[in-house]
Amino acid sequence: MINAYAAFEAKGELKPYQYDPGELADDQVELDVLACGICHSDLSIIDNEWGISHYPVVAGHEVVGKISQIGKNVKHLNVGDTVGLGWHSGYCNSCKQCHNGEHNLCQTAQPTIVGHYGGFADKVRAAANSVVVIPEGMDPIKAGPLFCGGITVFNPLVQYDIKPTDKVAVIGIGGLGHLALKFLNAWGCEVTAFTSSDAKREEALRLGAHHTLNSRDEDEIASAAGRFDLIISTVNVKLDWNLYLSTLAPKGRLHFVGATLEPLDINLFSMLLSQRTVSASPVGSPAVIADMLEFARLHNIEPQVETFAFEQINDAIKHLREGNAHYRVVLTR
Repeated sequence: MINAYAAFEAKGELKPYQYDPGELADDQVELDVLACGICHSDLSIIDNEWGISHYPVVAGHEVVGKISQIGKNVKHLNVGDTVGLGWHSGYCNSCKQCHNGEHNLCQTAQPTIVGHYGGFADKVRAAANSVVVIPEGMDPIKAGPLFCGGITVFNPLVQYDIKPTDKVAVIGIGGLGHLALKFLNAWGCEVTAFTSSDAKREEALRLGAHHTLNSRDEDEIASAAGRFDLIISTVNVKLDWNLYLSTLAPKGRLHFVGATLEPLDINLFSMLLSQRTVSASPVGSPAVIADMLEFARLHNIEPQVETFAFEQINDAIKHLREGNAHYRVVLTR
């Protein structure tokens, strides 16, 4: 039996929940969970914000654990390996995207926390090719948030061939944004943070930004017209996107990784005349996750975390829900 914490209704308190996972599939691994990050996406699924939740919900998709069982067809992993599990816990392995190594774009991929039980538990199961070995020496407590927050901001750097000479800005210096600043600085880019307060400005500079712009000052934003090759938006709120588009250089890209639910109000001519692009992306494939972990190890990149015991899970969720996280919340044993 697996002992977990589950939500039984939208916005409900998490309660102890036990389930029988059955026989381990030949292509699966079972992990003893060491730590699990709590992401805003977990809240969205717990609250059924996206209309895709199946109750009871056992959330948790920033999992780090030790492999305790392996299926008979699993050859590349061993019992005792420390691995991480992110948004996907399985893929079809037969579509064009899977064959091309872009498993994260598989249209029938199995989300770890939708129709599947996630890492708010003592154990979790997943397809062996969806877990990634944690590099030796990496802190397992801090590795978990890299499997969602980290890969979400790292993936665009790979997908769009971002160069060390590029000028890149980040909107939203929080759970995603603080990692974006760290990765972009290590990537070699000239990094600007859009911030809303003096305290955030100083912290953004410590995290890796070279410059800051006041996101509440339209004139200050307008002063950056034509500057950026890439802007990464990590926020889930409506902003004046045309104002931000104006700060892109010709062929610049406004890229969304924050799940804003409101339609984008965008002036086509701002894009057309300078051949600008608006795009979005999800998490990365297991191969890109592995590259991200190695890059993070080489450059000593870690998320800034606050830890709670698993038994404090409702306190931890409240802390995140109220906007008090600085910057990622991790459950530990």
